[in-house]
Amino acid sequence: MSSRQRPGLFALIAIVSVWLVALGGYAVFQHSKMTAEKIRAYLAATDLSKLSAADRAKAIRDLIAKISALSPEERQNARLGHLWDQWFAQMTEEEKGMFLDGILPSGFKQMMTAFEKLPPDRRHQVITNSVEKLREAREASPEDYQKMQNKNAAKSGTNQPPVLSEDLQKKVAMIGLKSVYGDSSAETKAELAPLMEEIQKNMESGRMFRNGGGGGRN
Repeated sequence: MSSRQRPGLFALIAIVSVWLVALGGYAVFQHSKMTAEKIRAYLAATDLSKLSAADRAKAIRDLIAKISALSPEERQNARLGHLWDQWFAQMTEEEKGMFLDGILPSGFKQMMTAFEKLPPDRRHQVITNSVEKLREAREASPEDYQKMQNKNAAKSGTNQPPVLSEDLQKKVAMIGLKSVYGDSSAETKAELAPLMEEIQKNMESGRMFRNGGGGGRN
């Protein structure tokens, strides 16, 4: 190889090396990225009912950490797929409280305070818009969720349940989210959690304070 060709070869090797490092980093990131499917696999591989009290607590903390590491889209997919419903049903009231408090995204307290300051009619509008967004997400949900819902509907002979019961919607609008959430059972808190996440998204985007509660008609 001539001396003229060597610099070009070294430059080519350097470029290829940079690309290989970048591809390797991307592969590591993709492998370490938390997804709804990884949580599904973790839940399937762990039988909560057979664990000791200490191991149960650790398993629940591990699940909280995994859920907290999800992107908003993956978190919604996991909720729509009801991935942790079976575990939640097996938890004690104390464990349910720990779990629900643990998976609340940061900023929830600020969101509830801001929501509490809205007049009842604005709260009602925010809830209506958020419930509609959740319903749209459910209708466009992953195939696994649709299969499960069809299976459940076939068993019960009923249609899909509402995203949030009418009674709970009215109560939140009239009393306020913080008050209702604070005084509710673990099951009601779990029902409210998707609504709270949707309201927080609206608040962060500013939609909650526009158009009479975000997402309304222009």
